[in-house]
Amino acid sequence: MSMQIFILLLLWASRVTETTTGTWRQCTELLPLDLLSFVLERDTSRVVPGVRVKELAGVRGVQFLSPDTSMSFPASQFLVNCDLFPNEFSLVVTVKVNPISPKRDEYIFSLMGPKNVERSALKEKEEVLGTKNLGFISEDEQQLQKKETKSDAKPGGIILGLKLSQNGLNFVFKSNGKAAEHQSFHNIHLSPNQWHTLVLVIGIHHMKLTVDCSSPLEIAPPRAFPSDLNIQGSRFHIGSRGRWKGLFSGLMRQLVLVPNSDASHQVCPSSDPQLAALSVPPLLLDLPVRRQNDRHATSSETAGTMSVGLERPCSEQLQHQLWFNPLKKGLYVCDGSAWITVWEDHKRLDYVSEHQVLITSSETHDVEVFQIQDVGLMAAMAHRASGSAVYLWTHLGFQLYQNISTHGALAWKHFQIGKKAYLVVSNSGTGTNKSLDKDPETDFSVIYKWSKRRKRFVRFQTLQTYCARDWEAFNINEQTYLAVANHRMGNSNHTINSVIYKWNRSTKSFEVHQTLITSGAYDWEFFKVGPYHFLVVANAFDGVTTSVDSVIYIWIDGRFQVFQTIKTFCATDWEMFQIGSRVFLAVANGYRLQGNGSSQYTINSTIYELDMSAQLFVRFQDIVTYSAVDWEFFSLREEYFLVVANSYNGESYSLNSILYRWQGYEGFVPVHWLPTIGCSDWEFFTSKGKSYLIYSSAKAPLSKVFKLKTY
Repeated sequence: MSMQIFILLLLWASRVTETTTGTWRQCTELLPLDLLSFVLERDTSRVVPGVRVKELAGVRGVQFLSPDTSMSFPASQFLVNCDLFPNEFSLVVTVKVNPISPKRDEYIFSLMGPKNVERSALKEKEEVLGTKNLGFISEDEQQLQKKETKSDAKPGGIILGLKLSQNGLNFVFKSNGKAAEHQSFHNIHLSPNQWHTLVLVIGIHHMKLTVDCSSPLEIAPPRAFPSDLNIQGSRFHIGSRGRWKGLFSGLMRQLVLVPNSDASHQVCPSSDPQLAALSVPPLLLDLPVRRQNDRHATSSETAGTMSVGLERPCSEQLQHQLWFNPLKKGLYVCDGSAWITVWEDHKRLDYVSEHQVLITSSETHDVEVFQIQDVGLMAAMAHRASGSAVYLWTHLGFQLYQNISTHGALAWKHFQIGKKAYLVVSNSGTGTNKSLDKDPETDFSVIYKWSKRRKRFVRFQTLQTYCARDWEAFNINEQTYLAVANHRMGNSNHTINSVIYKWNRSTKSFEVHQTLITSGAYDWEFFKVGPYHFLVVANAFDGVTTSVDSVIYIWIDGRFQVFQTIKTFCATDWEMFQIGSRVFLAVANGYRLQGNGSSQYTINSTIYELDMSAQLFVRFQDIVTYSAVDWEFFSLREEYFLVVANSYNGESYSLNSILYRWQGYEGFVPVHWLPTIGCSDWEFFTSKGKSYLIYSSAKAPLSKVFKLKTY
């Protein structure tokens, strides 16, 4: 008998160990969760106790009369098949607040843990041993169990919550088993007796609050939001923390949890930002809503009405009713059994998350992403110190593949000639060939060829350059060309020749085809419009001022000729892109040199559009940038984006580089702020159907890969 008891105890101990040390399941692949609808719509045959519907300015909201149990439910009913709270999520809240007295907190919602851990362990022991063997549980444990059973209805400690105080909005969360952390947004103003929509975005290392679709307020909390926040046995409480103390006194219209997503771009912009909606409970919709016990509603009363929110069943009672889903940006009509699509938006960029931090051997001026057949996706990085590197994309991200000897490398360019792949590097420092050259102001840039046999890039041809900042490769009439942007000769001569090289099929080498006078050339951009070929140079400095003309050239009779000049300010990059039939050129302006010798780093970079009738590029949009050094354009389905590399604001290199979305008539509007350090380049790439951005840092030995999440 004693041996059986010993085995039972051993089994119990192993189960407890398994529970505490096993792998917890993370909440992933979840849809937006409408918390307020869940508690209001659980039983539509009666009015939910503890709340009442009130109206302010013709808009309905819920007032909480008590912390009724109807406003609470187990987290497991919503966060199904997982044990850990999402480590990235958004909260969308629409509330009307009342003036809050000092030293008072009011909870919009809370997630409360179980009363304590001991009771759970005790129940586990009881389940294993069975009720007949309760004699083997000590009297103290039995007394503890009785006490805790009586207090079962009271919530335990807070796991996370959102509350209002006189000082502002506070996000509360439990951090690694320690006391609750409080992250406060003080600099917000919520006018009493007015509706406000708040979108709080929680990331591992940052938090962002948007109020009424205005500019977001971002903070970097001293302690990261935990990735292992255990929610087993926890309960949601809407409008309270399960007690009278802390009961929300205002009105609530919307409360949605959006896991693994930045919901601000689903809600904003909005024609009514104070009431911007993601999902509003049907009970609170301003249009007529048919309840289950309303027998007198007719089809004519429901016809033509529209609900806003997440998907609900379509039935005969809702026939002809419209439904707008803000998540999919789609409009649907109920045919009595199913929702029929009237209009639906396409896949959208929703969230940008950090995917990889790549530690490099030194600071990096440029990154070039390209594909090598039968090998995979690669990235060449131009490191400041001696020696650059080529990386191969794997399931773990970019991994070092090949080291290449370079000297003050500033840029890489990949290109193809037929089926052969090449890389050319811009060297700007002293190399091994320097001692052989009589001109101490000359550099030697190198073309490398991919060897299929060695599966490595090998030296192919050396070209004389002058502090080369960029290479551009292009094809015209089945001929291959390379253009180098020579920045300066020595330390003072910036007005020099940049060179166009042409591939000689007979000698299998590049030869000089044309020279063009440039002023501190920083970048070349080649593009086509119909049958015409263009090449634009970013001129940065003429030795006196950064206010210089950058030049657009057009290909005529086998050579480039001036097409148009545009005044720029230390131009560092041109990016050409098309949206439909419209053709654009975006210039990145670095800084403006003032008359007193000081520099202005916060200036406009400009997007130009090609006016087909005038045959000129005309100003389309100015965007404030901070010593911008690169633009990168990309598209996801039918959405278009630009990301800028902000490098310096006159005080710091740690800046947000900004991702802009095309909004048609409004032009490009900012949608994501990406923290960067001395950002020098952005590259967009895709792999296995997923989209990414990588940036290089000229001030830190690292590069970062961001994953673009879509819905």
